[in-house]
Amino acid sequence: MSTRFITFEGGEGAGKSTQLRLLAERLELRGVRAIATREPGGPPAAEFLRGVLLDGTQDFAPLTEMMLHFAARAEHVTRTIQPALAAGAWVLSDRFFDSTEAYQVYGQGGDPASYAALKTLISPHPDLTLMLVVSPEVAAAREAARGRAADRYDRMGEDFRRRVTEGFLAIAAANPARCVVVNGDGGAEDVAARIFDVVAARFL
Repeated sequence: MSTRFITFEGGEGAGKSTQLRLLAERLELRGVRAIATREPGGPPAAEFLRGVLLDGTQDFAPLTEMMLHFAARAEHVTRTIQPALAAGAWVLSDRFFDSTEAYQVYGQGGDPASYAALKTLISPHPDLTLMLVVSPEVAAAREAARGRAADRYDRMGEDFRRRVTEGFLAIAAANPARCVVVNGDGGAEDVAARIFDVVAARFL
């Protein structure tokens, strides 16, 4: 069976981490070894850059912020994603380059041409991207239940969140062969069943 690279995208509270974990469990039951990872993050250098990007103590120029995300991504691809795929594992990532486009381009008004140029430096690209979309009420309830301290993106406000969500939907519409939009408002197991159906139909 061929290895696959699957990414989970969506705004905060969309359920990406939960659904990634549930998909990994279902794949393991089918005998598929799946590696779970995240962005920004993964290997130590990328996790260091995650802290720099999220702690809110620095005010980056838009291009600087975009390049820092891609620097973390380059480490992630080189040290985590490519080796896992070469070893025969599937890779499931909580965010990838679509998040940079949604957050930095659509959300913050970054330069689309700069994003497109940086994207060409990254390989592989995902085989499948699951875009999780939830209502603002569900997202807010999930975030409150997590009790996580707000990071700098959380503090950017509702207009920013709306632009990010619109960005994810625009990305999905522009890439229908790769992206599948999933309504994440339901119970975790119901959403997981729908996601597994998508994955199984394509790859199993």
